[in-house]
Amino acid sequence: MRQYQYLIAILALTASCTAELPKEAIQTQESVNVFPDNNGATLPPNIAPMNLRIDTEGEGYITHIYTKADTKGIITEGKETDIDIDQWHTLLQGAKGDTIYTNVYVKHNGKWTLYPTLKNPLAQEEVDPYISYRLIQPSYVDYEDIYICQRRMSDFEEKVIYDNRNFSVDAATGQCVNCHAYQDYNRTGRMQMHLRQHQGGTLIIDGQNRRKMNLKTDSTLSAGVYPAWHPTLPLIAYSVNSTGQVFHTRDTQKVEVIDYGSDLILFDMNTNKVYDIDCDPNEYETFPAWAPDGQTLYFCSAHFEQKTDNIDNELNDCYDSLRYNIYSRTYNPQTMKFGDKRTILNATAIHKSASLPRVSPDGKYLLFTIGDYGQFHIWHHSARLGIIPCDSIKDNKQGNAPFTVLDDQQASYHSWSSNGRWILFASRRHDGNYTRLYFAYFDHDGKMHKPFMLPQKRPTYNDELFRSYNVPEWMVEPVQASKDELEQTASTDAVPAIYAGSALEHPMSKERATPTVDAVSGASQVRGNRINY
Repeated sequence: MRQYQYLIAILALTASCTAELPKEAIQTQESVNVFPDNNGATLPPNIAPMNLRIDTEGEGYITHIYTKADTKGIITEGKETDIDIDQWHTLLQGAKGDTIYTNVYVKHNGKWTLYPTLKNPLAQEEVDPYISYRLIQPSYVDYEDIYICQRRMSDFEEKVIYDNRNFSVDAATGQCVNCHAYQDYNRTGRMQMHLRQHQGGTLIIDGQNRRKMNLKTDSTLSAGVYPAWHPTLPLIAYSVNSTGQVFHTRDTQKVEVIDYGSDLILFDMNTNKVYDIDCDPNEYETFPAWAPDGQTLYFCSAHFEQKTDNIDNELNDCYDSLRYNIYSRTYNPQTMKFGDKRTILNATAIHKSASLPRVSPDGKYLLFTIGDYGQFHIWHHSARLGIIPCDSIKDNKQGNAPFTVLDDQQASYHSWSSNGRWILFASRRHDGNYTRLYFAYFDHDGKMHKPFMLPQKRPTYNDELFRSYNVPEWMVEPVQASKDELEQTASTDAVPAIYAGSALEHPMSKERATPTVDAVSGASQVRGNRINY
């Protein structure tokens, strides 16, 4: 069987290499329909082959990919391209800073038609060699069927880092894994991920040193949820959240994710100590992110004053008026203390809500999502990528620095490449149901170019994948710990963290009402349940 498959592969490759371009093709100005539509997108010189599917109907198909320096290029036959990886990278290496051209020929009634050339500028700057992400079904479909994967950007190699299905044998052993994160793009070998339910805890990986921590203390709201590694120090800032899902019955956005309480904490890996950062009972702080110099912590927060003893019903009834601003606090690494809270973007003043602040590696830009309300924008059609030059923030005390919307389609969960030239983000723009990954070149003038979808070996892959990509992260080094080693660590008992008080220069009260267990509101609008961390 293997010999037969090998022979088929050789014949297919030979056919691809010996195909000739139609000499008497009729040129048309009508655009050809291809998927993905990456025409005009700027590509990195180390990206995997950009295979495509030709959706214009015909009897035969030929695709010619070439550059000015290599006009012979690559020729493939068939409705779907299957570009040879070695040929592709040879073509790219000779065209840095130039353009990749793609000509599509389609045969109709025995005659070939040549469609207008597809063009992709090729950047000088590469993307980081790896990304990682969760692949998940909607949690209301299968909560315990999640795995974290690592993908190499130069080809299609995908490796499973962690598979929680090995723990989810039945309802009693169900486990969720989320919020994988790395220090300095995994250059230091430090990473973390959070486990919920069975064998719950936070995995902390520091090279060969692996342990599981219980970051929930009697003085904190929950275990660490959304993480932010300090760029250089053995510190992780977390939001601690009491999160629930509510389900729409009259909204195509399907699900609303609401925090019924959230604070910020700091975890010191060396001492296993947890410190409060922000725990104002009327502020719902979340999504921390460090500046590249490690001296400023950005985060989001919404103001909400509880009026009854049922916070669930209150927030379920006004979920679409809960709006988040972006704030920051300075940090002193010597004293391990945070400074005063400062407003960076007052989104509520323009009836918007901001989420997921991320500072570029050069410290010049603050990237975030801006939507109509809430902070879990992956479900929100209104969510867009926004950006603020950090120079305009310095002297702006009111948080009304002007921002630019980078793209006119839904986007969230973004991250900067280590060289600051590429933005990776998640979006449901493909079909409105499942999240896919997109990349966009961010040039030296602060402009984001047309995004392109994560390339796949088979263009139909995304149509057949009934899972969403979640929390994409760039990596310059792959994860060194094996899947078995991570699962072995997950099976150990969690080491309890030690509560060590406030990390603020001026500590504040941290009284907060305890949320109820279930979140259920009017049946005609939303219904939901609490996610326990």
